[in-house]
Amino acid sequence: MKILAQSLGEGVRRRLSWLAAGAAVLLFGVVAAFGTVQTAVEPVLTQPIVEPLAPLAQVTGAAGEIFFNEERFQRGDTFAVLLDRIGIEDGDAERLLRSAQGSRALRALRPGTTVQAKTGAEGELHSLWFVTGRDTLLSIERSGKSFDATEQQALLSRRLTMKSGTIRSSLFAATDEAGVPDGVAVQIADIFAGDVDFHRDLRRGDRFAVVYELFHHQGRALKLGRVLAAEFVNQSKTYRAVWFQDASGRGGYYTPEGRNLRKAFLRSPLEFSRITSGFGMRHHPIRREWRNHKGVDYGAPAGTRVRATGDGVVDFIGRQGGYGNLLLVRHAGTTMTAYGHLNSFARGLRRGMRVSQGEVIGYVGQTGLATGPHLHYEFRINNQQRNPLAIAFPAAQPIAQEKLAAFRAEATDLAARLDLLKTTHLALLE
Repeated sequence: MKILAQSLGEGVRRRLSWLAAGAAVLLFGVVAAFGTVQTAVEPVLTQPIVEPLAPLAQVTGAAGEIFFNEERFQRGDTFAVLLDRIGIEDGDAERLLRSAQGSRALRALRPGTTVQAKTGAEGELHSLWFVTGRDTLLSIERSGKSFDATEQQALLSRRLTMKSGTIRSSLFAATDEAGVPDGVAVQIADIFAGDVDFHRDLRRGDRFAVVYELFHHQGRALKLGRVLAAEFVNQSKTYRAVWFQDASGRGGYYTPEGRNLRKAFLRSPLEFSRITSGFGMRHHPIRREWRNHKGVDYGAPAGTRVRATGDGVVDFIGRQGGYGNLLLVRHAGTTMTAYGHLNSFARGLRRGMRVSQGEVIGYVGQTGLATGPHLHYEFRINNQQRNPLAIAFPAAQPIAQEKLAAFRAEATDLAARLDLLKTTHLALLE
């Protein structure tokens, strides 16, 4: 037992000594590690070595190499400036501008048009092309030292675009924020013009959703098409419209149930403006006396387009007293509308001509007794002026019974797209 105890004691002592040694190694190792972090870095001896470098090779296009360039023709641009931005060398640019075909083709350019070109390494022009406003592809090709121009129908692909937004200040500001073109905003205002007066009815928090056509050429959005479906929520009341065109080619906007959105008269003869003087008694700004104002004045910049509020025939066109340049349109029955203080009339318009609802018939001015540019608009029934803002206009004819099946087939799909936009919009708000 004693031998065993001695043996155990020695074993324990040996284990302790090994543990102590290991601990010492570990301790010194840790101290060494911390010492590496904290100790200042010893200076590194350096010696400059100078070696000659080969000169940089000049980067140039290889002979026969082709470059594709693209630029947008901007407002205020000249053809020479555009060709310079594309990178066409001066000689070719001058020859193109001097050639009869080239200069004639370039005159078809409009601001916003995207121009594409194929050039050589030194900027020599091989070809140039763009799509005109008539949906034709206009190409200019090199032919020796001159250029030939050709024109053919552009192959456009139609895509449906869906957008929605909220009104914070104006319809245009909301559509801009949503990435919707101004042309779509104008169509929305036209579609709901019979129900919503965009001059006085708009409220912060109103919403819109729209499905519209966008035509592409070679993958690029090129041309705005028609609004196919739209929803406008104005003061918590929802208005919906879908486009339907029958087999004869006649089309219009209807509610998803088939009710015609087109009213006998538009709510306003201007697309966007403000009412500066309502119907009723007012203090005349020129005569300085209280008089009964028998129309509605819309303040707008001179030259703003004035639309016929309903289908009719021009009954009078010319100058008349305080009205200045006045246009009278006679409608069905004993109804007439009057448009006063016009700057000018639509070109070619004359007495006895038929005009359609929404057609431009004149332009805002300051003729006659007017302190500033505005439109004086009257609505007359039996030669008596009536307040156009207080009249409930009847709707046009609904979808005919024999066309209901075809209409519902299209309207159901378009309404579903509006539902999807509404759900997405609510999800984003949440």
